[in-house]
Amino acid sequence: MTGGTGSNNPGGGDSAVKVRQLQRRLWVAAKRSPDRRFHALMDRIWRADILWEAWRHVKRNRGAAGIDGETLAGVEQYGIERMLSELGAVLRAGTYRPPPVRRRYIPKADGRQRPLGIPTVRDRVAQMAATLVLEPIFEADFRPSSYGFRPKRRATQALETLRVHGARGGNHVLDADIRDYFGAPGQAGRFQRVQFPPRQGERAAPPGIEPWAHGGNDMS
Repeated sequence: MTGGTGSNNPGGGDSAVKVRQLQRRLWVAAKRSPDRRFHALMDRIWRADILWEAWRHVKRNRGAAGIDGETLAGVEQYGIERMLSELGAVLRAGTYRPPPVRRRYIPKADGRQRPLGIPTVRDRVAQMAATLVLEPIFEADFRPSSYGFRPKRRATQALETLRVHGARGGNHVLDADIRDYFGAPGQAGRFQRVQFPPRQGERAAPPGIEPWAHGGNDMS
């Protein structure tokens, strides 16, 4: 049985405005209190406006189906509101667990293969909902010199910073990378060290989300 798609966003632009307002409040609170821990954020993550914005991000990013075979078009046919309502219900009940991801491998220039985990569409929405709520809190702690994987930050900005410092007499650049941090031996201990960062209280995010940190559950 399929449901109609209805409106792409029954709240119109209201959801985007409400999400930005929440993010601004969280960022300000984190910036004002560097030692503050944020507890009980789950009621924000399952909010209807958060889930709608998460869906909009996931759809804009496109991407293939996960292990369940459900595509973005399939969700629209099933009913976006219906899917988000079901997802919100399991998040609210505390019973949500990330399903296994679909494993694919991408060839690298050195002949090796980079593993790629493709989550289900619903899990991508859940991950994005958590990101929308948690990201502004951690953003408040980043240094201005940090550019990697941050909103409104790009590699070209980092290169421009290097150019400026070079023009001022700087002549040393350190290029470092942490290789296969979660995939190498001993990953369990590493995950325990990042599972609850200083900013995140024990009820700040969905339970059972450890697979999000290292690319998914049992791969298929």
